[in-house]
Amino acid sequence: MIATLQGEVLEKETDRLVISVHDIGFEVLAPYSTIEKVTVGEHLLLNVRLVIGKDSLALCGFATRGERDLFDALLKVSRIGPRLAVTILSTLSVENIHDAVRNNRPEIISRVPGISKKGAQRIVVELEDKIPSTLEAAPLGADGDTSAEVMDALTALGYSVVEAQTAIQSIPLNAPDSVEERIVIALQSLGT
Repeated sequence: MIATLQGEVLEKETDRLVISVHDIGFEVLAPYSTIEKVTVGEHLLLNVRLVIGKDSLALCGFATRGERDLFDALLKVSRIGPRLAVTILSTLSVENIHDAVRNNRPEIISRVPGISKKGAQRIVVELEDKIPSTLEAAPLGADGDTSAEVMDALTALGYSVVEAQTAIQSIPLNAPDSVEERIVIALQSLGT
């Protein structure tokens, strides 16, 4: 099994990278959270998974082992292939997904484009016993609820789920707990 891939970033697109390793260019599907952190020409080490399907091969890369472990868990859910698993990780953070599963909140998963409310409920139920034990429990209470409220506000203002998630992830850890103040910080990171 391939666990990591290290090389120079040759290309960067919205959902994939091309990494040069000893003169071979590997196309790697990656979530937005990984892609946004890299630049073309940078030397990069990715945690990867090679997914072998009936008619395809997909090499998927992640900035952290936690993302890769959650990707592995998502692949064990019925009707989730590598592309949808990467889309889920592009839209939601590991903590958001963990919160949705541990606290039975399918509405968080239903924010992913292409996943219905019924599909989100199925994912939450099937992931319940598949979440890796290495993932720490997401903090309950204020932060998880506050992030959900900030997400709802940003998407109501017309931002995409990916833009809203990126803005939420840019909120400093020591930011005030107030939803209003967090929305202001998120909007500033979006340039508004």
